[in-house]
Amino acid sequence: MNRRLLVVLLTAVLGLTAVAAVPGDSSERGPATGVTLDGNSLDWGTLVRLLHAGPVSVRLAPQARTEMSRTREGGLRTVAAGKRVYGWNQALGPLKDRPLTESEQREFQKHVLRSHAAGSGPMLSDKVARLALILRANAMARAHMGVRPELVDRMLAMVNADVIPRMPEVGSLGTGDLQPMAAAGLSMMGESNPVDYRGTQRDPDSALRAAGLSEHFTPQAGEALALISGGSVLLARYVDALDRAERVADSFDGAFALFLEATRAEQGAFDPRTHEERGFGAETESARVTRALTCSSEWMTERGRQRSGEAEPRVQDATSVRAEPQIIGGLRQRITEGRSLAGREANSSSSNPLLFKGAKGYDFVMGGNWDYSQLGHEIDALNEQIADLAVLSETLSGRLLDPKWSYGLPANLAGGKVGLNSGMVQAESMAASLIPEIQVRANPAGTLSRPVKGGQEDHNTMAMASARDLLANLDRTETVLGVQLMMGAQGIDLMRPKMGKLRLGSGSERVWRTVRTRIAPLTEDRYLSPDVRAASSLIHDDSIAGTVRSASAHGSNSCAA
Repeated sequence: MNRRLLVVLLTAVLGLTAVAAVPGDSSERGPATGVTLDGNSLDWGTLVRLLHAGPVSVRLAPQARTEMSRTREGGLRTVAAGKRVYGWNQALGPLKDRPLTESEQREFQKHVLRSHAAGSGPMLSDKVARLALILRANAMARAHMGVRPELVDRMLAMVNADVIPRMPEVGSLGTGDLQPMAAAGLSMMGESNPVDYRGTQRDPDSALRAAGLSEHFTPQAGEALALISGGSVLLARYVDALDRAERVADSFDGAFALFLEATRAEQGAFDPRTHEERGFGAETESARVTRALTCSSEWMTERGRQRSGEAEPRVQDATSVRAEPQIIGGLRQRITEGRSLAGREANSSSSNPLLFKGAKGYDFVMGGNWDYSQLGHEIDALNEQIADLAVLSETLSGRLLDPKWSYGLPANLAGGKVGLNSGMVQAESMAASLIPEIQVRANPAGTLSRPVKGGQEDHNTMAMASARDLLANLDRTETVLGVQLMMGAQGIDLMRPKMGKLRLGSGSERVWRTVRTRIAPLTEDRYLSPDVRAASSLIHDDSIAGTVRSASAHGSNSCAA
């Protein structure tokens, strides 16, 4: 299904508002309708649409503006009365006990951003950087950070004008977004850090000028720390990872359906009674999707197995087949829980210090809301399950190569004369070569805290390292799964001559046809790297996932029930 049409249908079904999501290259992106930030209302659907939308229009809610101004005034009165406050009139980190004079406080904000913008490595994608700014603005809209509405206005003006700060991936310990958001802060000031403006990297002052925005902005007391002391970048990356993980899970369902058909698998493992007995809803749903995709299959029957040459009834298939609903169900449950966590964190005050109205004015409370340990561990857990899916996918691909394991498919899935043609053996070996890389990068970074800054920050979540590992593994998994997809389609083509007029499942047929829009059957050995890239792109661009969602939603009730 066309991605744009799919989003329209989902929006209508789920009743979501705000921004239309159209993932893909810039030519596919459409304009977005308005989003109003009040600190409480960013839901999952809006987060995903903001991630993928083309132009956006985001503004601060009037009531949030009023509350922010009121809190700011209260905070300034508290400071003026002599309260020593971290990041306002006191320095940071191990220098926290150094006071700042009134004249130093504004200049200090610039120094904070300059000193903390010490990143390295590749840059975050523009869509993630933009979402991070929106998430930070929404957190500020809760009116507990003591910043001016003008700071949020500056962030949103850049977002709306498509002036996106470049943020290096490497440098954050997951204890706040100190490094990447400091880089963004420099861009907001019109200083040093480059931005992306309409697809071109430019100096911030020239991009701001071209966009019709003021070239300079000066943060005031307490605002630099509020900008960087939180997890908005990490959360934006998590939203991106969850969205991709769901696409991978949906795509796996399609590749798995092709495997089942190609090997004429036994259907009992997907009997709803088994899964209802377990009481695990995500497992039950995974089995339902498989039944919907293979609905009306004549290949996955005793008749089909006999037609393909099996002399004896199939008692049961291997664990990788029978336990698929349990494995993928676990991943889907993790994604569902992740959505809930992302929604909660998107509407929270993740900073230090925070301001609250007390009995005698406004109280500054020093705490650790910038700590993202829970999110870091959730990222590690999701990475573990993505790695498990990749291992399962490569195992299934390996089964397709062996005539004994595939129940009679030609060795190596070779087209033409076997032996003269080596088939897909090396494509599967390439997928296997990625598995140890995936497994190594699935080790939990959240257990590897390091103390820094003279012991003042003596526990760090390392959650950004966890996010980098997860997103890198999603890249690898798309390739592994792409190989399984092209091999499953090849297995079906090689088995068709034996199966005669017997039908594939309705959903399986649709998945197979989607593969064949980009990859031709392998009739003789050929250069396979382009096929691997094409198969991986079918996973990455939502083509297979969209087909699966459409087919499983419209599958026969008698099969899916």
